[in-house]
Amino acid sequence: MLRSGFGGANEILDKKCFSLYLCRKNYPFVKMHITSLDQLDPNGTYTYADYLLWQFTERVELLRGKIRQMSAPSRKHQEIVGNLYRNFANVLWKSPCKVYIAPFDVRLTRTLNDKDVMTVVQPDLCVVCDRSKLDQRGCNGAPDLIVEILSPGNSRTEMRDKFELYQEAGVLEYWVVSPIEKTIQRWKLTDQGYYVGLPPIVEGDILTTPIVPNLEINVTEIFED
Repeated sequence: MLRSGFGGANEILDKKCFSLYLCRKNYPFVKMHITSLDQLDPNGTYTYADYLLWQFTERVELLRGKIRQMSAPSRKHQEIVGNLYRNFANVLWKSPCKVYIAPFDVRLTRTLNDKDVMTVVQPDLCVVCDRSKLDQRGCNGAPDLIVEILSPGNSRTEMRDKFELYQEAGVLEYWVVSPIEKTIQRWKLTDQGYYVGLPPIVEGDILTTPIVPNLEINVTEIFED
């Protein structure tokens, strides 16, 4: 059984409240803590308010309210993230901009109402230059730059959905790193709110961005073991 602090008193709830769906239906005042991913409806729609109650060990994201389970990153994936982070962190030291790596929650909709947030992502790396978007729970609003690294767990549908989400949210630059092809595809947001593709970056190139003016990364070094 579950107990609720509703109305200032503990109320014992009957066995009808054994899933999030039924708790919402029968006891809308209940904040039910979820300890297993199996307790959630994979076809259900959730908000950040729900997300905050999940206490299972699996990593998940919310894409337009839908659960997307994340697989553990590979060793190569982590090395690439580390190489990128080191370059960004060195340049951004004592800068207004901050760089973060996953796990780090990004709520793409900037709002104080958790129930209004339908998308929560954990980019492999992101840069945030507006400090007012940062709070103790992560980033509340669109980062200036997001980097995602392709892995076997990334589906084409997921990558398309994230492209659209980042574009709609106003992420200024979006990079997708391919460990297999050793390339970086980049998109820049136009004044009209649409992404345009930039020339692909390959080994031997120097990677730069106007978001971090002093950043210069030898792409070959990103993919080094």
